[in-house]
Amino acid sequence: MTTAPSLLDTRVKTESGSFDIEARIGWIGNDLLVSIYGGEKPHIGAVAAAHPRPSLKNPAVISATASVICYTAHKEDDLAKRAAEILSAILNTRVVVTAGIHWDRLTEEGIEQIVKNSRHLVTLISEKAKSTRAAS
Repeated sequence: MTTAPSLLDTRVKTESGSFDIEARIGWIGNDLLVSIYGGEKPHIGAVAAAHPRPSLKNPAVISATASVICYTAHKEDDLAKRAAEILSAILNTRVVVTAGIHWDRLTEEGIEQIVKNSRHLVTLISEKAKSTRAAS
């Protein structure tokens, strides 16, 4: 009996030097599973599931719609939703994103850096997902 490889077998990480976050990604058939985490206490704070659809403004353009579940007192819902919708539209496939990042006593500057890093991380995820899809 052979063992299947880990579903989340590819990793990407920001390298800004402060408040870096990372993701593990994997294809399950044609669907993409992404786990975004970081900080002193990584966890699952929110989950978003997105699927592609024609844009409401221009049906020739692919957009996406997402549903989100966020645990009480967690703030990762915007990150999970944004990442799932962007990746779903770019890759034209269903995407599930879990997100959980936490640092104690964050300053406004720290929060701004995390937001900046999360945007960059979505770009890294997209690039890696495209290359791993092509390889499989």
